Amino acid sequence: MFVVRHRSFFFWFTGLLLVGSIAALVFIPPTLSIEFTGGSIVEIGYTNQRPSHEELVARVASLHFGEPSVRESGTNGVIVRTHTLSPEDHVALIAALSNNGTDAVTELRSNSIGPTLGNELATKALYAIGAVALAIMLYIAFVFRKVPKPVPAWGYGITAVAMLAIDIIVPSGFFAIYAYFTGAQVDTLFAIALLALLGYCINDVIVIFDRVREHLSRNEKSGQHQAFEEVVGRSITETIGRSINTALTVALALLALIVVGSETTRTFALVMLVGVVAGTFSSICRSAPLLIPIAHRFAKNK
Repeated sequence: MFVVRHRSFFFWFTGLLLVGSIAALVFIPPTLSIEFTGGSIVEIGYTNQRPSHEELVARVASLHFGEPSVRESGTNGVIVRTHTLSPEDHVALIAALSNNGTDAVTELRSNSIGPTLGNELATKALYAIGAVALAIMLYIAFVFRKVPKPVPAWGYGITAVAMLAIDIIVPSGFFAIYAYFTGAQVDTLFAIALLALLGYCINDVIVIFDRVREHLSRNEKSGQHQAFEEVVGRSITETIGRSINTALTVALALLALIVVGSETTRTFALVMLVGVVAGTFSSICRSAPLLIPIAHRFAKNK
């Protein structure tokens, strides 16, 4: 019942997080990777010791390729993202990274993607997130159509999707700040992380909502009168242990990816970790308590 009694504090705290995340996305938006804008990606591995990051950046900068991204990969690799390279530019890049053959290198991969296909991928990623959110809202409204009042079925669906939007914006805002300091870019793994978060976060919300539904149905059948605030508080209390334990197990796996995983999956794991924390907080402190003002508003409009 603590969460229900102090729900105004959690709502204000959510508002501050949301405003901060939106401000980060507006004022320091992360850069889109070549998967969305078009360009070339080249990954090489050094046979011996890899040069320092500063030296690698200087070597690539000497080619005047605009503003390329140079990131270390593993223990001896480096990934360079830049504009679409011609065959001559590709040869010059490999020569620069190997210091004109002084350093023994092996080209691990080289891919190019056009700007048209990149824009198409970005559009499809947004469509996918929107389609998932809409499907979740319609499904919840359908499943909860027979739930006893005071909240109509669509109230559960809209509440869940509204909280999912926050659960997506908050890790996106965190990523904008992270990218500002590290140079990370929005790539397909970032979009996959957001889609995965939609599925994970809605799971916790549904567990609590379903417990609310069970108590409301049981009270209606037994003729027992219980305030809706008490029903919501009791449902949160009964499921809070399960929500926290689930989040901890997922967080431990993501921490392992961040600490010992490759550079390629680190961004994905970071976004997922922030999203899991935000989603767990959302399901416990925001989603279910938000049903209470909706119930009050619906009761006034009857």
